[in-house]
Amino acid sequence: MLKSGQKLTQKQSLQQKLSPQQIQFVKMLQLPTMALEQRVKQELEMNPVLEEATPDSDDIIEEIETEWDTIQSEKPEDEEGNPDPVDENSEIDWDSFAQNTEYDGENYSPSYNSQNEEWKDLPDPYHETLLEELEKQVSLLELDDDEKLIADQILGSLDGDGYFRRDPDAVVDNIAFNHGRLVDVDLVHKVRRQIQMLEPVGVASTDLRDCLLSQAKLLDEDTFIRRMAVRVLETEWEAFEKKHFEKLKNRLNVDDEVLKKVFELIRGLDPRPGAVDNQDEQNQQYIEPDFEVWFEPETEEKKGSGEFIIHLNHRNVPPLRISSDYKLIWENLKGESKNSEQNQAKKFIKEKVESAQWFIDSIRQRQNTLLATMKSIVAMQEEFFKYGEGLKPMILKDIAERVSMDISTISRVVNGKYVQTPFGVFELKYFFSEGLETESGEDVSSREVKKYLQEVIDGEDKSKPLSDQALTSMLRDKGYIVARRTVSKYRESLQIPVARLRKQIL
Repeated sequence: MLKSGQKLTQKQSLQQKLSPQQIQFVKMLQLPTMALEQRVKQELEMNPVLEEATPDSDDIIEEIETEWDTIQSEKPEDEEGNPDPVDENSEIDWDSFAQNTEYDGENYSPSYNSQNEEWKDLPDPYHETLLEELEKQVSLLELDDDEKLIADQILGSLDGDGYFRRDPDAVVDNIAFNHGRLVDVDLVHKVRRQIQMLEPVGVASTDLRDCLLSQAKLLDEDTFIRRMAVRVLETEWEAFEKKHFEKLKNRLNVDDEVLKKVFELIRGLDPRPGAVDNQDEQNQQYIEPDFEVWFEPETEEKKGSGEFIIHLNHRNVPPLRISSDYKLIWENLKGESKNSEQNQAKKFIKEKVESAQWFIDSIRQRQNTLLATMKSIVAMQEEFFKYGEGLKPMILKDIAERVSMDISTISRVVNGKYVQTPFGVFELKYFFSEGLETESGEDVSSREVKKYLQEVIDGEDKSKPLSDQALTSMLRDKGYIVARRTVSKYRESLQIPVARLRKQIL
């Protein structure tokens, strides 16, 4: 027999929730320097209580402090005897806010110069995109209405490398559906080939072979080497792609010297003609280092073993403090008769003051966390920061244990942050890698093994490239205990092709 009804039960569980302050800190922590600058500007616009601290702000604070009396707590009750919701706990500790709102000066980089930052305010020069340049060139071609529609479809379908990988039948269908005109697939190929001859040559190609072939055909000098290159691309693409040199020499009836010149000519062609459109965007992706680290060796004036200098970069993040003007407004509101407008004004000021203090505390806590993390990284990688080499195995857990923080917090610190060193700018992720054990029992970073692998491959005989097994043997002779599959993985991570594809004609 089925029973139906309602039943009331109690269940006890433990849940961890982040406070608004903790959420704000987590968001601030993962911001790189340039993003933090924008975040501070945004907060200054949103919160009128928050303001930039001027160089003489400390003197101003002291003068105002002498005129203000300490504010006493007020907790008036309404007619029903309940605390007024606006005035409950409405006291603001202005003394602590005035004395503890600016950043610590020691966290700023001494190399900051406002005059050096003026160039950042200049507008970027305008450059025509690849699409705009091609549209101008297409407008100079003698195309009828159908061909212009096809050209628009082709230009709008180019990928980031400038290739046209769309099915020509899809172009025909699109024109028929949107414009009510029937065009032939052969006409699509004809227009595409015309665009392919525009500048940059090879744009709108369907694949790499088509791209290189179009460029080789339009080379200025009509030499024997150029004709051989065109022939290789037209009829011997598979052998060329796999670097079957003996087959190519037999089929083309040429010697090593001629074949080498043919390969050099083809290698000099542009495999990504559309990438020029992204050149300016790539150049504008400036990296603003979050840290500056260098080592000061021992001198006669400074006896000892030397020391590392670590600065947190806050060049464009101004010192912040809570506006002293709002204390005067607060005092005036307290002296006036109570009404709903005064209560709302006091509530607004209190909320904005608390929000400003949370924001300042979050930035200060971010500074302390970033500095503690960077100091631990430097402590574990002293050899690298002194000499630019000798990375040791290090994982996020190692740093988390040293600074007594969670691994997720360290991950947020490391992600997207960069450090300026005498040896270049490095992302903090660069210093984290798994370790390998040498025959002597010493731990070595996998990044060091990759560096040695790169050096070996760079110095190999290009006519007889080393196989992965040969590379494994060389690494073991060096003392690195690695498997062949590990060497293959490292080689692929370095974007180095297999031995057969590294082969060259000398």
